[in-house]
Amino acid sequence: MNALISPDPLRRDFYEHERLATTLYRAIKPDKAALEFTSRVACLSAIADAIRAMLCPNPVDISQVMGQINALLDDSILGLEVPKDGPAALDLSKINFQALAERFKESKQKNTDLEVLKAAIKARLEQLVRLNKTRMDFVEKFTALIESYNAGSRTIEDLFEELLRLSNNLNEEQDRHVREHMTEEELVIFDILTRPAPDLSMEERDEVKKVARELLTRLKELLVLNWRQKSAARSRLKLTIEDTLDTGLPRAFTPELYRAKCAAVFEHVYESYPERNSGVYSHAI
Repeated sequence: MNALISPDPLRRDFYEHERLATTLYRAIKPDKAALEFTSRVACLSAIADAIRAMLCPNPVDISQVMGQINALLDDSILGLEVPKDGPAALDLSKINFQALAERFKESKQKNTDLEVLKAAIKARLEQLVRLNKTRMDFVEKFTALIESYNAGSRTIEDLFEELLRLSNNLNEEQDRHVREHMTEEELVIFDILTRPAPDLSMEERDEVKKVARELLTRLKELLVLNWRQKSAARSRLKLTIEDTLDTGLPRAFTPELYRAKCAAVFEHVYESYPERNSGVYSHAI
């Protein structure tokens, strides 16, 4: 499993070969000639499923899949047990990064260790971006690191070290709303208003924070039942955004930037608050 799990192109090739072997095996059945290949096909399926389970930080119910694998096992295969559940979720916030780096240096299964860390980071990125789409720069960084490794321009040790740094940055990003003295929901609006422009002084940043808090409070009062399907409700929401930003934003916001921010905030609210007290922040991290 360690030999086939990484890099990504190798793993994808193995998955394709495993699917082909399984398809051909089932095509031969129920001919007796299939018996010759039962153990080998079962082995390939078991390895492929073990890799998939390893890469899933939040395992789902795979009982149906496991039933299909067990159906392939020949009576002559004894003592082979395929785990039903994948490994426990890797909580990045509880990792001792220095200890993990030291363990990786001595590891005899570096491919597997790398892929587990990649899967954990990917899951954390999905959660963070779901709450705040301005965090896409972290996704771009993660993707660039993986692509450079797959292209052979980075060693596995270098990639692991860079991913550890990224993991640490994600932990800091997850708690940034606390340092900014804002809720996660307020921080999203603040980020929309300040990323990627304009450049603000500390005093101006405080003004924008105040606007973000006020705007969120006013917007939540307008989220009536089925508001997205009602043109009047949508219009009230847009006018509230325009009025609050027009009166509260500092002069660093040009008219063009002001209009762009109004549209971005409305798009955020439309996507994230389908109804009052529901949406992506109902079960925030």
